[in-house]
Amino acid sequence: MSNDKKLAVEKFDSNMAVNEVKEEKIQWLTADDTPLRLTGFYFRKKGDVFRRFPLDDKLPPSVNGLSWHTAGGQLSFISNTKVVRIKVVLGHESLMDHCTKIGSSGFDIYMGKPGGPQYFCGSSRIKVNCDSYEVDLFKVGHAEMREFTINFPLYCGVDSFEIGFTEGAEIKAPTPWKDAAPVVVYGTSITQGGCANRPGMAYTNIMSRRLNRPFLNFGFSGSGRGETYVFEQLASIENPAMYILDYEANAHKEGIFATLSNGIDIIRAKHPETPIMVVSQFHFNREYIQTGSVTARAKDAEDTWRFERAEVNRRRRAGDKNISFVYGGWKNEEDWTEFTVDGVHATDLGFYMFAKMLTPKVAKVLDK
Repeated sequence: MSNDKKLAVEKFDSNMAVNEVKEEKIQWLTADDTPLRLTGFYFRKKGDVFRRFPLDDKLPPSVNGLSWHTAGGQLSFISNTKVVRIKVVLGHESLMDHCTKIGSSGFDIYMGKPGGPQYFCGSSRIKVNCDSYEVDLFKVGHAEMREFTINFPLYCGVDSFEIGFTEGAEIKAPTPWKDAAPVVVYGTSITQGGCANRPGMAYTNIMSRRLNRPFLNFGFSGSGRGETYVFEQLASIENPAMYILDYEANAHKEGIFATLSNGIDIIRAKHPETPIMVVSQFHFNREYIQTGSVTARAKDAEDTWRFERAEVNRRRRAGDKNISFVYGGWKNEEDWTEFTVDGVHATDLGFYMFAKMLTPKVAKVLDK
């Protein structure tokens, strides 16, 4: 047995090595340059730093800090470039034992024919301990018009970002969204994307691809607690397509009982007809440990989702037909105990299954 405790696997498997860029002629743009389309940062003005909420002392300190994280940010375009390269300086980084470097601090890229579906085709393979990098997300030997979407890091800030194309490549605006009105999602670490292997597997990004609509990710790790000022900020968004409230896992039973009705009232005061969907948390593995059953819910979880459903039904009886409840637990998935990395935070499989469950329900609301 070798005494070397740090065996360099890339010596034996080249696919394990990080990306290395080669010197070539590259034309550089910023995320704000025409005709690129940057989405996911509703409150950001052109040229500003990347933040999800404006820097604001009225926000809870944790929400203010986590707003630096770029979860849900997307950059889209059409080009005949043979290379898509990014040059990045990271900030406000979160290094976690149960999340990959690509998921927390990296980018990934999707590609397809213009106007058609896009498929994952690359990610920022970088050294674990670096806070700035230049890397190729996409590289081929022939030029043709393709459509691209780049997803921003889930648990990291981005202080500087440039995107490079083959010199002389044509760059066009992306295909318009099916509807440019954003779906606003408020929630927890799971909403933020913890712990997807790469950004494109956060459930809001999966649903954005499937529905061809922009999503605004307001998931805040440990900090989606339903505070009044946070709801006021969410309600200030103009022309939202719908709101998804998925914050039970942080607010818990007492917090949901105390904040849900108030939060909905705040949204309704600004958006009386906009659809609102309340989503209860999915099963955590500790519930199976507590109950001894893969179908039974822990008492607090059972009490909370029933309260959420009752609140929605009360409002519907009072005349609000644009509010709905979705049970977020797993009723028909016998393997749900395999969906997390730590019993709480989703793996790519967990996010895929959650998006698979939620997407048709959201589509049904939006298509009305």
